[in-house]
Amino acid sequence: MQILFISSWFPNKLEPTNGNFVQRHAEAVSLLHNVEILHAVGDFTQKQSFAFDEKTINGIKILIVYYKKTGNPGINFLRRMRAYKLGLLQLHKPDLIHANILDKSMLFAVYLKKKYHIPFVVTEHWSSFLKINRKTLSYTTLCIARFIAKRASFILPVSKNLMDNLRELKIGKCFEVIGNVVDTERFAPGSDKPEIFTFLHISNLIPLKNPDAIIKTAIRLRSQFKNFELRIGGDGNIQRLNNIIEENDARGFIKVFGELKHDGVAQEMRSSHCFILFSEYENLPCVLLESISSGVPVIATGVGGVPEIIKDNCGIIIGKSEEELYTAMKDILNGTYQSGSSNELHQYIAENFSMMKIAEKFDEIYKQVI
Repeated sequence: MQILFISSWFPNKLEPTNGNFVQRHAEAVSLLHNVEILHAVGDFTQKQSFAFDEKTINGIKILIVYYKKTGNPGINFLRRMRAYKLGLLQLHKPDLIHANILDKSMLFAVYLKKKYHIPFVVTEHWSSFLKINRKTLSYTTLCIARFIAKRASFILPVSKNLMDNLRELKIGKCFEVIGNVVDTERFAPGSDKPEIFTFLHISNLIPLKNPDAIIKTAIRLRSQFKNFELRIGGDGNIQRLNNIIEENDARGFIKVFGELKHDGVAQEMRSSHCFILFSEYENLPCVLLESISSGVPVIATGVGGVPEIIKDNCGIIIGKSEEELYTAMKDILNGTYQSGSSNELHQYIAENFSMMKIAEKFDEIYKQVI
């Protein structure tokens, strides 16, 4: 089939990592189908009305159309829809649209269904639909999400927890849970681990990920254990983290790094002994799947879809208190907790979240729709 991916979020020159999980889904689907990706994004600095950026990544044609952004949301929406229409003229006619994230941009999928009778499905990742975030969800956004979902053939949330929340909000009727995807060849166990035990955290380092609390817990743990280090970083504000480390004279055992490419993330995971994700909320975090695929057990807060993927031998699920994080890190260091072998962890991910496994799940849905 000819599949066109469109998304409310997608990596672009203004936001290089935004929605990168959508690109991974598209790459998985391309194992079985012809895939193209179309995205539209506004740029305040742009002089021309529309600018086209076409590239091929991992065999997939990606067309990003940048439109001249204004301070008027209504004008911006119309320009975005125009950008999509112009981009579509440069692509193959799709048999099916694979939309992502139930925001107003995906009204373009509704337009294509009405005008050209092309069916569409929607993969959902958005944490705004979770109960913890509903106070930030406007009535207009909710109505738009319901309108799009009603016209979709399937809604495909990445976790059962997110599906349950969508049902509570009466968004969609026909569901199938299909998780995020892992490149299990890139994220595989390695033999190059350092002698000193290494905890790892990688994220965008925003407050909901609680990187400050992870650092403070590691500093507290240092009074009991001298044989570990914490590596922490990502595409966020690392200066604030460095300030905390300097203030506590912790440079000897806490290392901070900046944004990494995908291969760099994989190398960090292979070189660590335990991954930490201490988030306030999540859906189905790719970093946990990637860490487990790398043979590395995890410590993670039991939020969103996290309990759905962490089996007993894959790591420790904790609450949101720093005391529980401290205890879990201590249990890992003193051997109270023992995970499965690296190969067992990797095999679990390969059987459930590998590119071919996820491609096959999407393929089943596409066949039902077509």
